[in-house]
Amino acid sequence: MPEVVFTGPAGRLEGRYQPAKQRGAPIAIVLHPHPQFGGTMNNQIVYNLYYDFVNRGFSVLRFNFRGVGRSQGAFDHGQGELSDAAAALDWAQAVNPDARACWIAGVSFGAWIGMQLLMRRPEIEGFISIAAMANRYDFSFLAPCPSSGLFVHGSEDRVAPVKDVVSVIEKVKTQKGVKLEHAVVEGANHFFDGRVEELMTSVGAYLDMRLGATEEVA
Repeated sequence: MPEVVFTGPAGRLEGRYQPAKQRGAPIAIVLHPHPQFGGTMNNQIVYNLYYDFVNRGFSVLRFNFRGVGRSQGAFDHGQGELSDAAAALDWAQAVNPDARACWIAGVSFGAWIGMQLLMRRPEIEGFISIAAMANRYDFSFLAPCPSSGLFVHGSEDRVAPVKDVVSVIEKVKTQKGVKLEHAVVEGANHFFDGRVEELMTSVGAYLDMRLGATEEVA
């Protein structure tokens, strides 16, 4: 798991990058929770997501947003962090010019950033959004959502209640060719304390379903 440093809009960004063994493997970018509430690329869920993609043959990058860890810059309320995420994808694509596809995964604040990146980068073909704060951030930009993906929430999430995410999904789930899945982890709070294993089981099952279907089509 080599440490990497790449250039972002506000200076140096630090990350962890695991290249795939196979040439042309897809890319995955994993985005961490809110920087001002302790979110870093070493968040337990981010770490698990990273290895979920590594174990499925992806070239995977997770990184610290500006102002976190050794990444330069200062918190920018989402706008700068979206630029950081775009720079991360640019870097991963430059290192993997033969990559055939890209996925984005985000946790909480990172889910909001990831969905915005999805709208701007047509090469992103799938997403995982965990504990998306649909009650605190405007997700209306997802009309229409260009790619299929999975939303996962904890049933006991008080920070971002499930009902707010469901209302977002209802608005976009009928877009042609796009299927949005929603999984609820019973008993889990916003941070999935004591429920990370169940969370990763849901994510893994979804990835296997999507990637298996992709391989059959190919």
